Amino acid sequence: MKPILYVAGGLVAVLLFFSSFYTLSETEQSIMTQFGEPVGGAVSVPGLHFKVPFIQDVHRFEKRWLEYEGDPNQIPTKDKKYIWVETYARWRIVDPLKFYQNVHDERGAQSRLDDIIDGQTRNAVASFDLIELVRSTNRAFQVTEELQGIGAAEAMAKVLTGREAITRQVLEKAAKVTSQYGIELEDLRLLRVNYVEDVQRKVFERMISERKRIAERSRSEGQGKAAEIRGQKERDVLAASSAGYRSAQEIKGAADAKATAIYARAYGKDPELYQFLKSLETLQAGVDEKTWAILSTDSELLRYLRQSGGK
Repeated sequence: MKPILYVAGGLVAVLLFFSSFYTLSETEQSIMTQFGEPVGGAVSVPGLHFKVPFIQDVHRFEKRWLEYEGDPNQIPTKDKKYIWVETYARWRIVDPLKFYQNVHDERGAQSRLDDIIDGQTRNAVASFDLIELVRSTNRAFQVTEELQGIGAAEAMAKVLTGREAITRQVLEKAAKVTSQYGIELEDLRLLRVNYVEDVQRKVFERMISERKRIAERSRSEGQGKAAEIRGQKERDVLAASSAGYRSAQEIKGAADAKATAIYARAYGKDPELYQFLKSLETLQAGVDEKTWAILSTDSELLRYLRQSGGK
């Protein structure tokens, strides 16, 4: 019986020994509770630490920066534009004891950050016009033709505060509240700003209508330019045809004049031969083997035929 008691006592002693110590890594910090109540202060030094076994519990927390990304919220701006706003932030636990007493764990912290950051963001968005939430400076930019049709005046409005300054205001106000929970809020950004579905659809319809108007105008200008090019082509073709016809007539006239001069010179050398040849050409053109001809006795053609021996 005694050996069994010794073995059991040894096991209990070993268990108590190992339950009396815990370790922390470089990325952890902790607090200790006894019967659910915090005892002692926060422990942030990595290494081996002592606790009362079975009575005290260790609660570990991250020392590194944590990420917060809020859900999109529908918020009206000062100029009554309904938009979706989504926020992003970086935070960390700087007071584990206060953090545990107020939010208990990271899930509770995320829920509390939702309330704080969303509330401050809603107040800020409702206090400024949409252009202030979109632009940060009054840097000049080129106004395109498309922008002129879908709100150039609104886009060119002067920015008095700007997006960066608004996010800093939200960060400062939210950080004052989160510090009460042992949380340090380091950075906050408006991750996404967009119109709600109804407004977004109307904006897209305006953009589509404007693009169609510009496309139709470009198409009309193209058709006008095409008609101008076709007209110019027809004028060029007509001018080229006229020039070619004139040149052909000039060449033909010169050839006719030259032929006439040749005929005249030939006629001048032997008029009778010329007249005989012309008569033959006439006869060849107007008479075939089935043609009957009635000629007068004083016909030149009959005279030439008699001289050639015809009957």
